[in-house]
Order: sequence, then structure tokens, then C-alpha cells
Amino acid sequence: MKIAVIAANGKEGKLVVEEALRRGHDVCAVVRGQNKTAAKKALVKDLFDLTPEDLAGFDVVVDAFGAWTPDALPQHSTSLKHLCDILSGTSTRLIVVGGAGSLYLNPEHTAQLADSPDFPDAFKPLAAAMGKALGELRQRDDVRWTYISPAADFQAEGERTGKYLLAGEELKPNDRGESIISYADFAIALLDEAERTSDAHIQQRISVVRA
Repeated sequence: MKIAVIAANGKEGKLVVEEALRRGHDVCAVVRGQNKTAAKKALVKDLFDLTPEDLAGFDVVVDAFGAWTPDALPQHSTSLKHLCDILSGTSTRLIVVGGAGSLYLNPEHTAQLADSPDFPDAFKPLAAAMGKALGELRQRDDVRWTYISPAADFQAEGERTGKYLLAGEELKPNDRGESIISYADFAIALLDEAERTSDAHIQQRISVVRA
């Protein structure tokens, strides 16, 4: 497959690139500056400057974009809208590296992780911004998107175990009561989803947790 990884220089982006290359895919790193990934192909361009021509011909586009400062948080919405507009009406899959704060805590989907008492206040603005972007993404029926949320404890330096559980809209602990996933295992789950031949998760949010 031909895969473009946007924000490939980020921690998750780099691991997605590595996992895709490990599986023999044709990978292009989309970066704003010097390519710092293992990919031999790179498109040096700001996400907001990307055009339909830039992403034409890719089977999968991975959106690993992240914004953390208060002034940049709205870019979770604007960047995702821009990518959807570019990919509108095409057969290209858009797989989004999402957030955990919007995962539901009950079957009625009335309570989210970000609303729980133990959710850190410092991460609430980020969770709100990512949740808003997901809500807007749900309105796009013209794009073949899949949004993947990590477990509550998303560990940048966590080990690559190669084992994970696939879940849906609700926060799902593993058999040990943990809600943990490493960036490396998340990359494995993402590539497994990219390689999926069925349309089971098109226009859906799914989630992953360490097995």
C-alpha cells in the first residue's frame, strides 16, 4: 500500500512510519521541515498547505497531527477539516490518531472520560478540542475515515508488546483492569486497521488497549 503519514516527525508519527516500513509498505513522510523519520520518501509541506494533488494516489493517509498549546488547540478541528476537504469523495482512507478523553464511560454514552473526577485538569482543554474535532468528523459522510482512540494511559516510551485489544466507543480496561497502550503498540493497531480489507470501521471511532 501507499501510505502518507502526516506529522511524521512526531513521536507517534515516527513509529507509524517505522511499523509501515517494517511491513513493506510504500511510505511517504509528510513533514514541515527536515524529514527525521525512517522513510526514504518525504513531502516537506505544512499540513494546511496540502492540496488534493499532494495526497492523490495514496491508499491510506494517517493523521498524526497534534497541537498542545492553548492558542493552537483549535487546529485539531481546522486541520482535520482541511484533510477531509482534500480527501472528500476519494477512495483514500483517512486514519486519525485520536484522543482518549472522549471515550464513553457508560453504555448510554452520556459520560466521557474527560468528565470523570480523576481526569487531570491540565489535559481537559486538549480533550475538549479533540472531542470537538471528533464530533465534526462524525458529520463527514464523504470521507472514508476511521478515528482511533488510545487507552487512558497513552505511554510514549512504553514497550512494544505486539498485543492489544480492539474496542469501540467505550473505555475498555484489559483483564488486569488497566487502560494502557504504548505508542509502539498503538502503531501496530493502526497498521492492522490500515491493512483491513473490510469496511467494518469506516466512519467509526474505535479504541485500543494493551492486552
